[in-house]
Order: sequence, then C-alpha cells, then structure tokens
Amino acid sequence: MKALIIGAAGFVGGYLADHLRNECGWSVCVTKMPQETCEIEGAKVYDLDILEKNSIKELFEKTAPDYIFHLAAQSSVAVSWKRPELTVDVNVKGCVNVLEAARELVKKPRILLVGSSEEYGPSLEEENPVTESQPLRPGNIYAATKACQGMLGSIYAKAYQMDVIMVRAFNHIGPKQAPLFVVSDFCKQVAEIEKGIKEPAMYVGNLSAKRDFTDVRDIVRAYSALVQKGIAGETYNVGSGHAIAIQDLLNNILKLSTKEIKVEVDPNKLRPVDVPIVEADVSKLTNDTGWERKYELESTLKDILEYWRGIV
Repeated sequence: MKALIIGAAGFVGGYLADHLRNECGWSVCVTKMPQETCEIEGAKVYDLDILEKNSIKELFEKTAPDYIFHLAAQSSVAVSWKRPELTVDVNVKGCVNVLEAARELVKKPRILLVGSSEEYGPSLEEENPVTESQPLRPGNIYAATKACQGMLGSIYAKAYQMDVIMVRAFNHIGPKQAPLFVVSDFCKQVAEIEKGIKEPAMYVGNLSAKRDFTDVRDIVRAYSALVQKGIAGETYNVGSGHAIAIQDLLNNILKLSTKEIKVEVDPNKLRPVDVPIVEADVSKLTNDTGWERKYELESTLKDILEYWRGIV
C-alpha cells in the first residue's frame, strides 16, 4: 500500500509516517511547504503548496497513493484571529483543492481529513463526553474553518461517491511537541528547573479546565485504523475518552520531578474564555475499527519529560 501525508512537517506527520512504514509496512510519501524542513527516514519528501491545485493533481498522479492523510492546516487559534484570510485560504480552499484534485483521478484514493475538537466549541458539562452528532458551535475562526472542512468532506463523499473520512482530533501530546502546548510547556519548565537554569517556580494558566489528552502515537494508530476500517462519509472523534483537570496533569508531572517546585499563576497564560470540560466519546471509533488506547497518560508524561531533559 502507498500512503501520502500532506503537511508532514508538523508534530503529527513524523509519527504518522513512522507508524505507517514500520507497523503497517506501507511505502510513504510526504509533503511540506517549500520553506519548511522535513526529514523523515524512509519517506520521499515533496514540496507542495495546497493552494496550487494543479501541483496537487500532478503529485497525486506521480505518487498514485492508496491513502491520503490531509494534515496540512493553519492550526493556530491565535493566528486565525490575526490572519483570518490566510486561515480560510489554507483550511478551506486548500481542502477543496485536495478534494477536487482527487476527484479528477482515475484511481480514486481513500482520504482522511483531519479536523479538530475545537469544532464543537463550548459544551456543557452534561453534554460530555461529546459525541459526533452533537451540534457544532465553533467559537473562533480556526474552528469554523475546520467545521467547514468536515462539511465539505461529507458533501464530496455523498455527491461524488468519494471515499472520504473525517476526524475530529482532541488534544494530543508526546515527545517533540512545541512548548506552546500545555503539557510540553510544563515538562520543559521542570527540565529547566532540574538543570538549574530556571528558578524553582512554574508559571501556569487556568488549572481547573478539564481536557482529553491522548498520546500522539495512539492518535496516528487511530488514523491508520480509520483509513483501513472506517466508513466513507462518516466523522469520527479521536481521543482518549477521558478528561483530566490541568491541575491533576500538573501534579502528575511534578511527582516525576527531582526538585521541589512551587506553582504560580501567570495572568498572561489565562484565556479570556476557557471551556470548563472537553471529553471525547470514542465509542464510534472503537466499534468501527477496534482501536484502543495503548499508551497510558503517566507513561506519556514520563516520555515527554525525558525528551525535554535530553534537550535541556
């Protein structure tokens, strides 16, 4: 089998490519933007701008993939407020270009469109765990474009009988993730404190919010399971199915530290609006593919902390 990962320079791309090659035994091609760097062992790397439809079609014809994983996105909520036009171009127009290029192929690949739990927007505590049938209430421009991507995928699947599957991925974590994200940020701070290059104090945002965290290695296992066993035209939540308070998450990380660390709230890390709880119902994913979480949260946190200890 041949797989093509569009937008592999980000956090998930390398993990997905490694899984498809080593666990599934597939040949893998990946794309990146010309200005990005992307070195993935055993994978052919191509430059691709998804705003250029003809370039997409040429690459599809050249690589002839059985499966396409569409990861390319403008994925920052903050950037989506500052650059709404860029976010719409990449996340909506780019998606249409991918779907149109695939529609024109003689050999039709199966396509996985990767969306976000942000599409659900604020949910009440009684609405959790969130199912795929819950109404979408996107609360920012990024979330709105991802909701639109999912709608487009559903339309193309029905109108053109295309083999398209949509996912809404919840928080994923793991080694190599940028410290812009909460778990990586915490672990990086702990590693710096242990090394003595930072005072023994951690600066945090809202610790009461509950989020659904999944190891990125389980996330990519779910993606590969879906392209093999998922139902075309359907949308699937991908997450752990269990929400944990950021306070409990921090406590677990502090237990792994070799130093005594005090915790202080940094007003700059607080969001104007923070959803109290986000938890995925993953029964549809499990029922249709047999996927189950393999990595427990504690082992993931250890791996992330060890990664930052190595970097620091």
